[in-house]
Amino acid sequence: MKNKKQSPKKRGGKRQKNKDRKNSPNKREGVIYIASNNVGYVDVEGIEQDIQIQPQFLNTAFHGDVVEIALLPKSKKDTRTQGEVIRVKERSRKEFVGTIDMKNPKKSFAFLIPDDSRMHVDIFIPDAKKSGAKDGQKALVEIVDWGDAKKNPEGSIVKTLGEKGDNDVEMQSILLESGYRPDFPESVLKEAEKIQKQAHNIPREERNSRKDMTNIPTLTIDPSDAKDLDDALSIRKIDGNTFEVGIHIADVSHYVKEGSRLDLHAREKGTSVYLVDRTAPMFPENLSNDICSLNPGEEKLSFSVILNISKNGEVKSRWFGKTIINPDQRFSYEEAQKVLDKRTGKYAAELKNLNALAEKFQQQREKRGALTFEQEEIEFELDETGKPVNIIKKKILAAHKLIEEFMILANKEVATYFHTQEEGSNGFGIYRIHQPPKKKGLHELLDFLNVMGYDLKKPKKTITARELNNIFKAVKGKNEEYLVAAIAMQNMEKAIYSLENKGHYGLALKNYTHFTSPIRRYADLMVHRTLQAYLNDNPLGRDLRQKYKGILNGLTSKEVNAMQAERDSIKYKQIEYMLERKGEIFEGIIVNVFNWGMFVQEKSTKAEGLVTTRDMQDDFYILDDDEYAIVGTRTDNKYAIGDTVKIRVMDGDLDQKRLDYQLVKS
Repeated sequence: MKNKKQSPKKRGGKRQKNKDRKNSPNKREGVIYIASNNVGYVDVEGIEQDIQIQPQFLNTAFHGDVVEIALLPKSKKDTRTQGEVIRVKERSRKEFVGTIDMKNPKKSFAFLIPDDSRMHVDIFIPDAKKSGAKDGQKALVEIVDWGDAKKNPEGSIVKTLGEKGDNDVEMQSILLESGYRPDFPESVLKEAEKIQKQAHNIPREERNSRKDMTNIPTLTIDPSDAKDLDDALSIRKIDGNTFEVGIHIADVSHYVKEGSRLDLHAREKGTSVYLVDRTAPMFPENLSNDICSLNPGEEKLSFSVILNISKNGEVKSRWFGKTIINPDQRFSYEEAQKVLDKRTGKYAAELKNLNALAEKFQQQREKRGALTFEQEEIEFELDETGKPVNIIKKKILAAHKLIEEFMILANKEVATYFHTQEEGSNGFGIYRIHQPPKKKGLHELLDFLNVMGYDLKKPKKTITARELNNIFKAVKGKNEEYLVAAIAMQNMEKAIYSLENKGHYGLALKNYTHFTSPIRRYADLMVHRTLQAYLNDNPLGRDLRQKYKGILNGLTSKEVNAMQAERDSIKYKQIEYMLERKGEIFEGIIVNVFNWGMFVQEKSTKAEGLVTTRDMQDDFYILDDDEYAIVGTRTDNKYAIGDTVKIRVMDGDLDQKRLDYQLVKS
């Protein structure tokens, strides 16, 4: 357990009194990121390398807090600038999920041991705030007081989740730990029920205000278990060289009015979250799975991008507006792929033509230099209790790429419209932007590859997506591929929502947004409203910019948290699967090295585990930074990123999401 004492205690390290720090001219401000070893890092403007905060100087900061820090005097031993947190300006969160510990029967209080390894202290729970929770149960706790870094923060139990190890409890824990509340208030559910009762009959005036697309062949292609179908494609031939393609998106904005309870709650959620065994929807299911879902054989309201496209993939004309559609056929990806492969079956001609256009768009994407690097994904087969019984690699089909290309196309066209309309108007658009990667990190990657015999020139400015693609192609299928992927991902900027159009690096597009998933992304709903305002010749005014900027910043953060929850659920199931196979031997690839060991990824399940140097008894191993390897001091044995090794599953910890491997000699 972490810091269980409630009495004042010495935190260690020589320092001035905190009051002196507060008056220091070396004060800076930034967001603190705390690693699993309890060391903090703050990125501040004007200093190239982030400031390192040792555990004894974290004071009352949590991971993600906005903090004020004081820079500490540099000693000869310091390799980077050190700092101390002197004030927490803004909390990133107040709620934590963890396990209740009340093993001392003589004491009435308890502690919550947080699931998040970046939470560097346990939470003290007095008897009056235990709410009947029992030892060993998982719970959600709110921090109510932490004014003294010498003591543990005090918390109150918000919700007892249940017994540790139960699948439903663990998946709930992952959702809540990400800051996502999967339930809906009664007022929101009632509002959704009211809409549902009124929505099945489309009024005549609403029909007359929309373009009728119900007689054009329209298809949906989704995962076989999907329930929220938010996009559909229609296609018909205009002449021998031109197709009219409709990209139809569920018109959520028609039902969910800005400022309504549904709207505000969806904004708070920000996005749907997709875990291994469940979807936590942004909207109640009677909206996401029924009213707004583009189900076959039902007339549905949609917001459409209708394009005339030549056989060569050239967009000749575009139209945006509200429509009515009636999807003719629902395909799973696998079903659509069978029709494409056999060239026969329901809507074979439509699928063939859509796929031919998608292939043209793929060629255009490659030609303009968009990133083509793809990481393998896995999927799970679960039993009735949620336990994984098999892990398989996900197949990427032509049908997947077909849908992806048309969604990218719609997003690009809407963003381009925003960009052109902004000029000379008082309005603004909403964009999905992706900035170029960090120059320094990728230059180090190029240095390493050149040492290994590659002839790769350093760009004077930032590295382009095309140049990065060339690196990916050069190392494809080689040991270095994993190293390149790891370093490229470490240095890649995150895509964010913005009112400033700065382009999308990964897709090599000047204009891009998110228009195609308003059922599961609140940002897309905002894009729909913004587009409709332009179409009504009444664009959103500059007075709303600050409000929208704040909302979009929050949505970016919520999306990052949702992706982390998805990764955490995958990692949990991988470890759960591998722990059932203790003692078994697998083949893996070294994906990272440290002075204490190396992380190895098992080839088929992608489950990462740690091999520690202390368990490598044949030699004393040290880290060689230049070689991205650990090397034996006596034997010169070398284990580098990208090497294939054999491993035995030894142990692990589901709470800490940790898996332990042992190296097996061939």
